[in-house]
Amino acid sequence: IGAKKARTTILETITTTLPAPRADISASAPKILVIKIKQDQIGLVIGGGGKTIKAIKEKTGAEVTIEEDGTVYLTGKAGAADAAKKIVEAITHEWRVGDMAHGEVIKILEIGAIVKLSEYADGLVHISEIAPFRVANVADFLKEGMIVPVVVKAVDPEKNRISLSIKDADKNFIKPPTPPAPPAAVTPKI
Repeated sequence: IGAKKARTTILETITTTLPAPRADISASAPKILVIKIKQDQIGLVIGGGGKTIKAIKEKTGAEVTIEEDGTVYLTGKAGAADAAKKIVEAITHEWRVGDMAHGEVIKILEIGAIVKLSEYADGLVHISEIAPFRVANVADFLKEGMIVPVVVKAVDPEKNRISLSIKDADKNFIKPPTPPAPPAAVTPKI
C-alpha cells in the first residue's frame, strides 16, 4: 500500500507541474530535422567544392549532412536547424507554371527584364508580358530595384530558364501612359 500511495503522489506531482508535453524543445537543446531532396539537387546544395553547404553552415550555425539518396539531416540549436532548412528548401525549390511571387527587377534588357524570384532563382519577363498594352521601351515602365508581381508562364529545366509575366499576375500593376494634353487654344489678336 505504501508503494502505491507513493506512485500516486509522484504522478499527481508530475501532472500538476507539467500537465502536457511542451510544444517545442528548449532553445538550448539541439534540434534534428530531416528533409528529402531529389538526388540531382544534391550538387546544388553542396555547391562547387562544397562552397554552398559551407556557407549554409556558417550562416546558420547548423550542421548539414546529405546522404546519397537525398536525405538531408540538419542539426542545430536555437533555430539554427530551422534556418538551414529554409535555405536548403529555397535552393531546391522547383518553380512550376502558375506559381505566383513578388520579385525584384535586377536587369533591364531590350527584350524584357530579369526578375529575381529568390536568392537562387530568377526569370525573364518578356516585353510582351509586362503590360496588357503594347510596350515599346521596357525602361519606360520598369526600373532596376522595382518589386513586381509575377506568375510563372513556363519552365525549361534543361536550360534552367523561367519565363514570367507581370500582366498575368496583376493586369493593373503597370499603368498605361497618359496621353499628352491637347495644345491650348490660341485666341487670335485683333
